[in-house]
Amino acid sequence: MKTAQELLPQIQALGNPGIARLLKNHGAKDPVWGAKIGDMKPLIKGVGSDPALARGLFDSGVYDAMYLSALVVDGADLDAQTLDRWARLGYGGGISESTVPWLAVEHPQAGRLAGEWMDSPQEFTAVSGWATWAGLVATIPDADLDLAQVSRLLDRAGSQVHTAPNRVRYAMNTFVISVGVYVQPLRPEALAWADRIGPVEVFLGNTACEVPLASAYIEKTLNRGPVKKRRTMKC
Repeated sequence: MKTAQELLPQIQALGNPGIARLLKNHGAKDPVWGAKIGDMKPLIKGVGSDPALARGLFDSGVYDAMYLSALVVDGADLDAQTLDRWARLGYGGGISESTVPWLAVEHPQAGRLAGEWMDSPQEFTAVSGWATWAGLVATIPDADLDLAQVSRLLDRAGSQVHTAPNRVRYAMNTFVISVGVYVQPLRPEALAWADRIGPVEVFLGNTACEVPLASAYIEKTLNRGPVKKRRTMKC
């Protein structure tokens, strides 16, 4: 069984200062070692779902290890209190927008947790909530979704996106896109909101990233052919 104490020096050895600078431009906080995901994955080969390892990596506070924690555990094997603590940390960057929601989507209490996070005044906790719901609609079959609830969230995102905190605007826009792409019964509604929303302004730091125009993104994705639900949000 691997431990965080064993893996941390190996992750650090994979670090690259250039990548570390890039990650910090995207919101990562020191310590950041700049290890590539592809280089870290061999370190966890053979690891199944290991909650203790995931907690050790995340709680190290090292960005690279925190990100990797999502790949060593099934979110359903974490207790809700751990996920809630991680989300309320409000770390930002790839942690609040990827690691936490990737795991939350796999948890049976995902909807409840995401709803509570959305209401948080902490910007990146709210981001995790919206990102979790974007993942839920992308992975759960339409027949198993509470479409009325998703519709209400769509209305909320559409009506509040331009006045929400900075990164929450990005997460709301992504949620509208996710509904439009993955939830066929609500696609017309999502497209209507996407048209009404138009361009969304988000300060993305010292990066070349841009906020996708929801209407164009949905249409472009659908034009590629039939869309299947995702098996997982992890990558």
